[in-house]
Amino acid sequence: MKYIFFSIIFLSLIYLNLKDKFYNDNILLFGSSLPQSGIMKAWASSIYAGANSYFFYANEQHLVRNHSIKLISYDDKYEPELTLENINKLIFGDKVFSLFAFVGTPTIKNVLNIIEDENIPFIAPFSGAEFLRNKYKKNIINYRSSYKEEVENIVSYLYEKKNIKKIAIFYQNDNYGEEAYLSLLESLEKRNLYINSEGTYKRNTLSIKHAFYEIKEGRPEAIILVGAYKANALFIKKAKNDQVFKNTIFCNISFGDANQIIKELKSQTKNLIFSSVVPFYGSKKIAVILEYQKLMKKYFPEQPLGFVSLESFLAAKSIVEALRQIKGNMTRNNFIEAFNHMNNNFLDGIQTKYKNSQIQDNTYLFTYENNTFKKIK
Repeated sequence: MKYIFFSIIFLSLIYLNLKDKFYNDNILLFGSSLPQSGIMKAWASSIYAGANSYFFYANEQHLVRNHSIKLISYDDKYEPELTLENINKLIFGDKVFSLFAFVGTPTIKNVLNIIEDENIPFIAPFSGAEFLRNKYKKNIINYRSSYKEEVENIVSYLYEKKNIKKIAIFYQNDNYGEEAYLSLLESLEKRNLYINSEGTYKRNTLSIKHAFYEIKEGRPEAIILVGAYKANALFIKKAKNDQVFKNTIFCNISFGDANQIIKELKSQTKNLIFSSVVPFYGSKKIAVILEYQKLMKKYFPEQPLGFVSLESFLAAKSIVEALRQIKGNMTRNNFIEAFNHMNNNFLDGIQTKYKNSQIQDNTYLFTYENNTFKKIK
């Protein structure tokens, strides 16, 4: 019996060692699944440039002891089935050290079981979903605020500052849209309000016609748009040509990508509000954003600055800071644990507060006036 007991202990130690092996190679591989083609492709180029502008800098300056960082990614077209294929390639084929910057709630939800089973670090997904936050998972670390926090900020502004009560929602008919829909219900119920009208569209399409007329019937004062940027922009364009929506305020949450919506709308920017989880990327007062501007110009001079690439840059800087905090062996567990020891001011000018596996909980609202984004104070 004694031998069986020691055998179990021995095998358990081997198993744990395999699950948290030492990464002694010079290159630490980070893997991502991004929409590199399709109607969401602008996201991939922004994320790649933002992250690598800091990773390239970190490698040049030897910021991570004995290691350089390499980001590899595969195209998933914002389709959950392809994300599943990609994550298997990254984990079992490429044997990446960590996963980073996956895009989208439905795509991530489709691979969540693998992430949990493999206990692989899953850093800074571009999703505000509650399932990444409400059940504490040590290996899942969010940079961005949740959709719940974004929606509450929008509703608070509309109701308390603008006295708007008739609020509708246009949303993608999947986990992403449903997350924001439930958050809106909760925010409105706190104020004894209800959803004025609603309309959905199918992911990766521009089939918004039915949703448009469903929402039009409610004659809302404001609409929260929870879709991809092309779908949101098409809805706004259509509404701008209809007298019913003459004074309606169109509120886009961060996943809509404010920069791409403005690009699609051109001059039709009156009565728009954009929620963001990062400050204005053109700021001249915040030190870390000045660093972002400098490094983007150095490494990706052809890539326009924007909210998405700034978020990716800040998330990449968070990764480097965590890696620099590791005192012992380079292991996944030590990497995850290192996030608990980062200074709240490591993003110079942006306050962080690591709590419940989320690096910061800031949300911002912007309008677009005179060809620039203006923060709503």
